[in-house]
Amino acid sequence: MCGIAGFLDGRHFPPEEAAAILRRMGDAVAHRGPNDGGEWFDGHVGVALAHRRLAIIDPSPAGHQPMTSMSGRYVIVFNGEIYNHPEIRHQLEAQCPNICSWRGDSDTETLLAAIDCWGLEKTLQAAVGMFAFALWDRADHALYLARDRVGEKPLYYGWQNGVFLFGSELKVLAAHPVFRKDINRDALHLLFQDGYITAPWSIYKGIRKLLAGAYVQVPVGGPQERIGEMPEPQRYWSLRTIITAGRAQSFEGTPQEAVDALHDVLFRTVHQQMSSDVPLGAFLSGGIDSSTITALMQAQSSRPVQTFTIGFDEPGYNEAEYAEAVADHLGTEHTALYVSGRDALDVIPRLPVLYDEPFADPSQIPTFLLARLAQKSVTVALSGDGGDEMFSGYAHYIRAARLWSILALIPQHLRRLGRSLIGFIDALGPDRLSCLERHLGRTKLRKLKQLTDCSAPGDVYTQLRCRWPCFLPASLGGSILPTVVDEAASWPAELEPVSRFMGIDALGSLPDDMLVKVDRAAMGVGLETRMPFLDHRVVELAWSLPLAVKRRNSRKKWCVRQILSKYVPEPLFERPKTPFVPPLTAWLRGPLKDWAEALLDERRLQAEGFLDPQLVRQEWRTFLGTRRPNNLRIWIVLMFQAWLDHSRQVGWTASEHSRGAEENYG
Repeated sequence: MCGIAGFLDGRHFPPEEAAAILRRMGDAVAHRGPNDGGEWFDGHVGVALAHRRLAIIDPSPAGHQPMTSMSGRYVIVFNGEIYNHPEIRHQLEAQCPNICSWRGDSDTETLLAAIDCWGLEKTLQAAVGMFAFALWDRADHALYLARDRVGEKPLYYGWQNGVFLFGSELKVLAAHPVFRKDINRDALHLLFQDGYITAPWSIYKGIRKLLAGAYVQVPVGGPQERIGEMPEPQRYWSLRTIITAGRAQSFEGTPQEAVDALHDVLFRTVHQQMSSDVPLGAFLSGGIDSSTITALMQAQSSRPVQTFTIGFDEPGYNEAEYAEAVADHLGTEHTALYVSGRDALDVIPRLPVLYDEPFADPSQIPTFLLARLAQKSVTVALSGDGGDEMFSGYAHYIRAARLWSILALIPQHLRRLGRSLIGFIDALGPDRLSCLERHLGRTKLRKLKQLTDCSAPGDVYTQLRCRWPCFLPASLGGSILPTVVDEAASWPAELEPVSRFMGIDALGSLPDDMLVKVDRAAMGVGLETRMPFLDHRVVELAWSLPLAVKRRNSRKKWCVRQILSKYVPEPLFERPKTPFVPPLTAWLRGPLKDWAEALLDERRLQAEGFLDPQLVRQEWRTFLGTRRPNNLRIWIVLMFQAWLDHSRQVGWTASEHSRGAEENYG
């Protein structure tokens, strides 16, 4: 696991200047790779690559990057792991022995040799793993960026003042002197709708996230007008293809045969992901998914697996006791840490630095603390993330499906009548509140109006999951951006609503919320995380299984539960699902209240000019005075405000530091 960085500049910069810039960009992700670092640049074509290494496989100098292929044609900076690289090596030795004079045992060297032998796209198809990399083809003068199928590893890119920048995190791009921190107001719609910014967009104008399962070829040379042209992602793996194939070739065995097939592929996947030349452990919450992964690890380990969990003292939020019970049964070496509001207050200043752009998943706090706890003992940790999205583990899938089944029965003319009635009630204003509005509240009333506009199950799901009322973006300016989630509209019409909702999450919240949360928290302390449920072979099998195997007799993730029951007695895991979230309401009303008040100051909001001060202050008052407030809504505002504050301070510092270098970049 590592951090990568680089740029492409056709103005043939002086080597000493390029070296200084490149070193600064690499240093910006030193936390992702504390063991080694290196830079490579070609001043004749203006290509520069930087790498910071967290050594996992072959920690010897033979794994140093940037790495050049044996033929000398390719240079790569690589972040991630190729789990099947030993098998790929055997194939290459048979097919292309002339390029297989191995210098070491690293998967990076294997990847380069495969590209030399098979080309880029075939290599991507063959690779099993999580990764993001930049590849320079010296023969064809082509720069490629690629990302793994599901999106476990991040990669940002874009043009700034005629320079193409790319890197593992936004702070890498910001370290280049041409970078401009111009906020993309359109992206704020996505932030306030979901709590994160969905691909391909970022918080900054001109900077994008590479889509999962895709690669781009960046224009090098050619007509001047191509400078600044954003490369179009090319998919080598897509969820639409997987869903369509799964529908066409649905698993035809019995439910128990489906469980056996899933057990086999998960068992092999866990075995591959346990490959490491450094200490390895697991996150264990005591829930279905993490317990299953831990059980499969312990079944294949000759010594106790090291497991880690986070607990809370507040009732209703603590799973640590369940994790301890599972750990005792499996015989793992278990460590637990209980988190307080004071711990959260200590972490909060780090959040804008960790995430680079506004990111408002409250579980980011315990996830960081869990990663920091694990990193004291191990360098790699497996987790159960992705099980809910692959095997229908969320209750809101069913709620949304039931609501759609009701809406679908209401004729269009009655829906139009309902919209008109709600619009009339809303127009009365707060001084003439109707009985309906007093009962529902204005926010719920407007959301009800949005639901009557839904014409497909995906629309219902989007509305129900909307964090802020969907009328809020009107106060932000800008427009609604198309995102990768829009692809769901072209999926097979016969796809069940629950399966459609799972797919929407797999496109959006999985890579841009959950995987971002885990990657930044773990890499922020130099810890690699691996997620067996997101191996593409597990994903492809999951989409071939009938929904009845995932939800059976009203039990979510039935097939995964059946696997876990082979290793752990059901009483230890059969209980209501406990989300991995902190007691945010208690914290914001207690130890975090002063911090929040400062960020939500009305004069400050007015001066910044991004949010409606009256709307935000009303939401804050509602939060403080309501028995069961919407803490996710206020958390989005707080995370945006905290990020804005940090970004402004860093921006001033960066502009002063790089003023001299900017003169050479126009």
